Amino acid sequence: MEIINLEQSAISSGEKIIPSRIIEKEEVQVVLLAFEPGQGVPEHKTPVDVFFYVVKGTVEITIGEDNEEIREGNIVLSPANIPHAIKNNSSGRAMVLVIKTPNPQYIKK
Repeated sequence: MEIINLEQSAISSGEKIIPSRIIEKEEVQVVLLAFEPGQGVPEHKTPVDVFFYVVKGTVEITIGEDNEEIREGNIVLSPANIPHAIKNNSSGRAMVLVIKTPNPQYIKK
């Protein structure tokens, strides 16, 4: 049994976000993002479905034209090829698991 401690896996810096790849398999990629206040991931598209699970804190998630504050314990679905972004507008640290299925690194081009 492999146990992953998310708090120990979270890497952050005051200047940039450092993704922690938690799981890398052909069928799924799981990345942990730790956001300090004010940090975020700019709008971009992903060629696969993405699920955002807010593990800690509150973040603002934008999917297409929709934008909401999402609190810990909630999951948000971002369909493939829809622009999405995340930002920590709170005063505390936030952590988000990003689950991509299938793993975009295994998609044949």
